[in-house]
Amino acid sequence: MVPVYLGLGSNIDPEENLRLGIRELRRIFGEIELSAIYSNAAIGFDGADFLNMVVRLQSADSPRAIQSQAESIHVLAGRDRNSDKFSSRPLDIDLLLYGDRLIDEPGLKLPRCDVLDFSFVLRPLVELDPDLLHPGTGKTMAEHWQAFDAGLHPLRPVDLIL
Repeated sequence: MVPVYLGLGSNIDPEENLRLGIRELRRIFGEIELSAIYSNAAIGFDGADFLNMVVRLQSADSPRAIQSQAESIHVLAGRDRNSDKFSSRPLDIDLLLYGDRLIDEPGLKLPRCDVLDFSFVLRPLVELDPDLLHPGTGKTMAEHWQAFDAGLHPLRPVDLIL
């Protein structure tokens, strides 16, 4: 079993779609750990605010299999893969980290660059495991968070029970 971290986000019916995503992840993987949920402005386009979070789970599935399972959940949420990359979406599930693996293949790059680029990914990761080492840098998530400019993407905690 490998520790796996997934980022979840939504800005179309976000409460409903995050619940759907969490319910399906629990159905597929069993026990999962949830970070807090944060609201933040859309980045790269004009749109409603997003609700974002990170989950940690254990899996023996390959990274590609986990991506496939995430895509099946996207279909359930009604995500249209033909829409613009930077657009509103009912649900976005991204594979962020797969153990300490470094992967750079077409359609699969781990760790995902979002880990170090966006507060809505890094802050929840720090909550789940501040001592987790980033496989590419060797620094802990807490160290990365301390160096991160949190003002770039301000976050607001959201009280939502999933």
